[in-house]
Amino acid sequence: MKIRELLVPDSFEITPIQRGDDRGIFLEWYRFDALRDAVGHALDLRQANTSVSKRGVVRGIHFADIPIGQAKYVTAIHGAVLDFVVDLRVGSPAFGRWDSVLLDTADRKAVYLAEGLGHAFVALTDDATVSYLVSDTYRPEREHGITPLDPQIGLALPSDIGELLLSPKDLDAPTLEQARDEGLLPTMDSARELYDSLDTVGSRP
Repeated sequence: MKIRELLVPDSFEITPIQRGDDRGIFLEWYRFDALRDAVGHALDLRQANTSVSKRGVVRGIHFADIPIGQAKYVTAIHGAVLDFVVDLRVGSPAFGRWDSVLLDTADRKAVYLAEGLGHAFVALTDDATVSYLVSDTYRPEREHGITPLDPQIGLALPSDIGELLLSPKDLDAPTLEQARDEGLLPTMDSARELYDSLDTVGSRP
């Protein structure tokens, strides 16, 4: 597989090698050792999630408190989504910057984002099915969101897919500036301290 760092530090695009014949294809969509070598530590897998979305559904921008945070390894197993990673770490040189990757069943790419980064996607097809490997279990009291419609962030949401569909929670989420003023955002220092504490076998502090 090929791994490249995105414009948001500590996030990566993973492109698997697909091997096909007249029966179909085979690929490795996750390799702990390849990801470990790129990131600097292994993904300590604690939970796996799947979401199915109608065309035009927007999910995110979601993030979790540090510590513990929640790193994510995301791929589309049916349909297509435009996946976004946003740097929400106060003090990061890339604060507010985002990058995107098309996740579909043609290239079958994946995205890894470290703890402290925000995640969102927009479904480009009906029944867009996204699977996530995550480094911590769901802790609702530690989960937060930024509105994906925040003009300061300026996510390039496609204009040709019709009406965008957001949950009430995501619609009511604060802007990046509001979340910073309210002290909801992780800091770069806390994120770096967490990253440095993770060893190469993926155990957590």
